[in-house]
Amino acid sequence: MTMNSYTEITPEILRLSEICTNNGAINPSLYSKYDVKRGLRDINGKGVLVGLTEIGDVQSYIMKDGKQVPIDGKLYYRGIDVEEIVNGFLSEDRFGFEEVTYLLLFGKLPDKNELDNFCNLLADYRSLPPSFTRDVIMKAPSHDMMNSLARSVLMLYSYDDKADDISVPNVLRQSLQLISQFPLLSVYSYQAYRHYHLDKSLYIISPDRKYSTSENILRMLRRNHKFTPLEAKVLDLALVLHAEHGGGNNSTFTNHVVTSSGTDTYSAVSASLGSLKGPKHGGANIKVIQMFDDIKNNISDWQDEEAIKEYLRKILNKEVFDKAGLIYGMGHAVYSISDPRARVFRGFVESLAKEKGMDEEFALYSNVEKIAPIVIGEERHIYKGVSANIDFYSGFVYRMLNLPEELYTPLFAIARISGWSAHRIEELINKNRIYRPAFKNVVERTDYVPLNDRD
Repeated sequence: MTMNSYTEITPEILRLSEICTNNGAINPSLYSKYDVKRGLRDINGKGVLVGLTEIGDVQSYIMKDGKQVPIDGKLYYRGIDVEEIVNGFLSEDRFGFEEVTYLLLFGKLPDKNELDNFCNLLADYRSLPPSFTRDVIMKAPSHDMMNSLARSVLMLYSYDDKADDISVPNVLRQSLQLISQFPLLSVYSYQAYRHYHLDKSLYIISPDRKYSTSENILRMLRRNHKFTPLEAKVLDLALVLHAEHGGGNNSTFTNHVVTSSGTDTYSAVSASLGSLKGPKHGGANIKVIQMFDDIKNNISDWQDEEAIKEYLRKILNKEVFDKAGLIYGMGHAVYSISDPRARVFRGFVESLAKEKGMDEEFALYSNVEKIAPIVIGEERHIYKGVSANIDFYSGFVYRMLNLPEELYTPLFAIARISGWSAHRIEELINKNRIYRPAFKNVVERTDYVPLNDRD
């Protein structure tokens, strides 16, 4: 069987697909009839309470006179406002991702000695098993780095003599190793893809133990190993803001669900990676970049607000771009007035744009951020406000850092593995029940028909 025939959608597959679709469609009215919380959300978009956590919290409203009053969004790591955390390490001219990882895992801020020891521990783990790069990463490299990352994580199971030990000390050890290894797995997978699929030179650059996570990512990606302090600082900030977002986001909830079955760390993390890959979750920043490329190709004057407004209206009405009817990077399941991550990020995005000579492009982003909520409000019946989310700016930042698009979603994973690890350990400590939500069957009972009597 050739590769073309292996992947071909044949007429028979199309016929069977039509049968599958016709017999698989559920009457939408039944969801209301049985009060089904689709996607574990109520009709107003509020998540159904299924667990307790002390790790992360998202706040978008306050209660006043018995009513929900929207507020500027807040994000808390172990009860501490993430904006205070960011201001703290930036005021001391430090990197923050390692400190935030410590906070998420252990529930407290480290003192200087604890942080130094923790950074050294991560540096000790910042390596791969012997021949892993050659035997796993370089073999059959994928064009999608999230698939490569998930495969590598699953293969690490085979190199771990205690892979199935789910005691807290062992899972913590595995988690710290994965946190340290994710940048290597991601960057090396990209280098393999670049070499074997794009016929480019192959560079496998070892990390430097004196560097932070963000510095090492830039070092390993660039042939000359060089980067500016602002580049490393902005990438570090992106990692901090993506590290955790409460237990209800799709990939973290996936980690809780899979962990509750008693499975190993590598299986739980690979399941979260599969969730994060989706364009409705971690892959959204790529769609934002692609959307802006389309806008720039179709609007000659990036300062013409009326032209921007009309083109955004066409996007919403499925007339242009990918015809999905979405303005990517706008809106969030929880936040309404503002996403605190985008709010924190924006000033640094502007600074980086000035350093890179991309002020005009930043101005276009600012105009879309201002105009899109107006257009969405005019075209859609929405129950809450719409504002830019973190994905709106993160892809733009990664492009200014000259990072390949193939690594945009893996960068999210490099950050979020800290939150996933904390939630997995919390699930194991508290020994919650296996997750098993209910689905109501709505098909009518029918009799079995012998094969020769079927039409």
